[in-house]
Amino acid sequence: MKKEMPVDKLQFGMYVAELDRPWEGTPFMFQGFVLSTSKQLEGLRKYCKKVYIDPEKTVVVEEPAAAAKAKPPSVLTTIKEKTTYEEKAPVVVEMPVARAATHKTVAVMKDIFTSIQAGKALDAPRVKEAVTSMTDSVVRNPDAMLLLARMKEKGEHTLDRALGVSIYMITFGRFLNLSREQLDLLGVLGLLQDIGKVKVPAGLLHKKEPLTAEELEICMGHVAHSVAILKDTPGLPSELPALAALHHERYDGSGYPHGLKAGQIGLFGAIAGLIDCFDAITQFRPYGDAMSPSNALDMLYKSRDVHFDGPLVEQFIQCIGIYPVGALVELYTGEIGVVIAQNPTLHLFPRAMAVIDSKGKPIKPPTIIDRAKIKRSLEKGSVFFDTSELFI
Repeated sequence: MKKEMPVDKLQFGMYVAELDRPWEGTPFMFQGFVLSTSKQLEGLRKYCKKVYIDPEKTVVVEEPAAAAKAKPPSVLTTIKEKTTYEEKAPVVVEMPVARAATHKTVAVMKDIFTSIQAGKALDAPRVKEAVTSMTDSVVRNPDAMLLLARMKEKGEHTLDRALGVSIYMITFGRFLNLSREQLDLLGVLGLLQDIGKVKVPAGLLHKKEPLTAEELEICMGHVAHSVAILKDTPGLPSELPALAALHHERYDGSGYPHGLKAGQIGLFGAIAGLIDCFDAITQFRPYGDAMSPSNALDMLYKSRDVHFDGPLVEQFIQCIGIYPVGALVELYTGEIGVVIAQNPTLHLFPRAMAVIDSKGKPIKPPTIIDRAKIKRSLEKGSVFFDTSELFI
């Protein structure tokens, strides 16, 4: 629950969730941040009399001078220009367009996987065309694509993961106000950064038992395979192979294949690694159950400035919300619903579709609730219902 706080009472470590004025026109580039520098505090004193903090996100920080010396700048500081995007269509209107774009991308990816397994070239023009369709939809309204990605019946795991990661990366790029060209590049990167997994034995990718050291090394080799495939494919962005090598690198240098740290990973690499991890832990895996999106975000938040760039994690949480689109939730009425759209001003009260009543019976047709009062987030698969009811 957010708490009103006079600016002169603020302390370092508090999470500033809202201002007493619009974010536009202030020196703060992103909506929501941990107060950690004297410059931030000076800006708040200049522009605001009070703010709204989120006590649950308050952290212990070092003295500003010491922190500045110890911690490298966030990758967010590399964003020099911003593009403003406005919602052009409500989620219900955008849904059929988003569905068509998704079907196109799935068809393209199936053909690509088949071609690579047969030793043939990857069709770069079709990939870029598919990504353009998805980006067009996300620019108009990101909630439609996100909902389709979460609700889609799961088939071939690597393909589904590629689609989900791509959609999240485009959506996050839109939230960060990156250029349209950068959104397309993020979309292509999300689709293809794991393409090298087609060269890894399926038995290892789907193994339930812990991998041996040798098996783990083989699986980690998918990064090198991806880079090689992308290098050999004409028509793709020239920077794509190098970017595809980054999504398993980690902020503290514990990742692979090169053990890069913090700013060495770059903005796109940091985005790719963060979203790849989020998507992986919210999907069923051979060796583990899927986390609810809310629990996954909590895990990522706790690993900020360890595995992932801290401010980037905070912005990702702001982007998709505490209850992300597609999240399965229990309402205070006892009904079970699915989040179908974010509430830009009230993140704790998104738009949801109630699909099961308090007695466990399907609601037909499902009921749309504009400001859903959510009791808790549910783990994926804990409740089963027909996703065809969700206008998809």
